Amino acid sequence: MATLTRWLHRLEDSVLVLLLLAMIVLAGYDILARSLFGGGISWIPPLLRVMVLWIGLLGALLATRSREHISIDLISKLGGPLLNRVASTITRAFAAVICGLVGWYSAQYVELAFEFQDIAFADIPAWPLQLIIPFSFGLMALRFFVQSVATAMGKEQVA
Repeated sequence: MATLTRWLHRLEDSVLVLLLLAMIVLAGYDILARSLFGGGISWIPPLLRVMVLWIGLLGALLATRSREHISIDLISKLGGPLLNRVASTITRAFAAVICGLVGWYSAQYVELAFEFQDIAFADIPAWPLQLIIPFSFGLMALRFFVQSVATAMGKEQVA
């Protein structure tokens, strides 16, 4: 299981790096084309906006995986070990529920985009580009749930 997890983390990191490199190349080309030739390719700006969404959500997955997401840790500064563990368990479980709800409703949104044949740009359907939303929030919900259970069982160090 550890090997599978390690490979999934590498895949996640690789997709993030490749997306960032592609964004840099496309944005650089678009800037040069606009400056030198008076215009760029019309589908690059909307593609870059979609790529920003993907990078943001994959970055959130990375932050959740490494437990480096934004958090308010007032209780960890003021409370003892037991209070820290209880508060961490509750907040991670709450985050899991919220991410699960966002994942669920975003999946319904993607389903509607598929049903109504929404177009993102250049005759590309919107739904495949939007799949990152339910995927990432579903995975974040799973990660928060696992972290919550591990914290409740005392198998995870709480700050």
